[in-house]
Amino acid sequence: MENREDLNSILPYLPLLIRSSSLYWPPRVVEALKAMSEGPSHSRVDSGEVLWQAISDMRRSLSLSARLLSPSAPQGYALLFDELIHGRDSKRWFDEIIPALARLLLQLPSLLEMHFQKADGAVSGVETGLRLLEPQQAGIVFLSQELIGALLACAFFCLFPVSNRGAKDLPGINFDNLFASLYESYSESHESKIRCIMNYFERVCSCMPTGTVSFERKILPAEYHNSSTTAPDADFWSKSDISLCAFKVHSSGLIEDQSDNALEVDFANKYLGGGSLNRGCVQEEIRFMINPELIAGMLFLPRMDDNEAIEIVGAERFSCYTGYASSFRFAGDYIDKRTVDHFKRRRTRIVAIDALCAPKMRHFKDVCLLREINKALCGFLIQRKSWQHQNKGDIDIQLASNDEDSGLLHTETSTSHGAALDDAETNRQKQDSNFVRDVEGSDCMDHEDVGVATGNWGCGVFGGDPELKAMIQWLAASQARRPFISYYTFGAQALENLDQVTKWILSHDWTVGDLWNMMLEYSAQRLYKQTRLGFFSWLLPSLPTNNEAISLLSL
Repeated sequence: MENREDLNSILPYLPLLIRSSSLYWPPRVVEALKAMSEGPSHSRVDSGEVLWQAISDMRRSLSLSARLLSPSAPQGYALLFDELIHGRDSKRWFDEIIPALARLLLQLPSLLEMHFQKADGAVSGVETGLRLLEPQQAGIVFLSQELIGALLACAFFCLFPVSNRGAKDLPGINFDNLFASLYESYSESHESKIRCIMNYFERVCSCMPTGTVSFERKILPAEYHNSSTTAPDADFWSKSDISLCAFKVHSSGLIEDQSDNALEVDFANKYLGGGSLNRGCVQEEIRFMINPELIAGMLFLPRMDDNEAIEIVGAERFSCYTGYASSFRFAGDYIDKRTVDHFKRRRTRIVAIDALCAPKMRHFKDVCLLREINKALCGFLIQRKSWQHQNKGDIDIQLASNDEDSGLLHTETSTSHGAALDDAETNRQKQDSNFVRDVEGSDCMDHEDVGVATGNWGCGVFGGDPELKAMIQWLAASQARRPFISYYTFGAQALENLDQVTKWILSHDWTVGDLWNMMLEYSAQRLYKQTRLGFFSWLLPSLPTNNEAISLLSL
């Protein structure tokens, strides 16, 4: 174990120790977790205030200072468990959920050891073990849902080291800021975020899922490079003769509810998760709350560069919700019924791509348009040569699963919660043997029929132009040979003519190059104040809203 490069890369960011090829908790932490696992009669952990004292004691036993955590975290834990939660629910948490999470944490060393033992054989010739996936290092990590549950329990107890994460551009992973924000600036929306996390823990403590989630750092492939650039240049896009793919407009509905088995876009921060574990409550943060397994990627995936994206396959959804931002509310349990693939991942494919955050007019500059379209292309590409330049040599296999060719499972995931935590060891051994057998020699490529489900990426506070952002994503999806794009407008007034415009463009058989060149011409006119029209009205003067736009121009 000590000689494994993957383990050595992630070990500084874990709270565990290693000796004689074994991972372990320090004795005092084991003692505390065992007491907690037997309930409040043994641990005396029966309130939020005492829970934080136990957390602080465990951090000291790990030689981790509680002073590096948010100073308001103790009040946040106390506020939630001692005031906001009703007495019966709070008692259940201290009698049942906290003990179950402690038992899960006691299993973390063995779960990790088993993970590394199985990692080398998961996909022939491909490194899949948990490790730091640094910028410009393409690669993939496969984690069992049970291991993810243990890692998130570790985050709930704030046991991850903190001081060394900033140097590697890693986002925060402990839950101290999540709870501190509840105390510092209480809102119903923030309480609802925590309720989603609580619902996740309640579910996995009663019925542990037995699937797998993969986390991949994608880098724009070498075939799009030349000697001086790391992404396609404007000339590449101008000359593209690829046909535009089908475009479906949805004026209502949500990306995560799409039924087309499409790749779902996370409007991401360059630091994966954005404000999920802080005060953020928009598209990315909401997705991380209803699919909490996404949070695990924040442990080992540093910030994204301009030519990078992060794709996560298999994250289960656990919660329903209503609203957005300040109106966000937890709305109860959600049973995820998506089928699973050959790797036992749910067919939920989420790609995180971060848009530029800049003053509105800057978005019309060629360099910004190019950056955005290449970012989207990186996210949407079906990687035929996965993890293109791994240290151990080029691997010529395909990512994700080919639904038709690999004999994939079609099990309803409503039955995938597995067995109770106490029976997890038996199920884990069975799962591991099946996993290795199932994937041996299999094709892990995304199916050609997988489209893209997206929406107003990089708009709102990031300042992006909704019309141009829709076109940019369409171009990227088409260049990536995706068969369609499902676009959710979320009722944006600026996109009320999106369906009409895309149908007109498709009726004229435009290529990627045709639309790109038209966007460049329009953007130049906007920059030089030769027009104030939106792209759609500029392109199609006959649009119903054109008269209003002309009136604005004459002011």
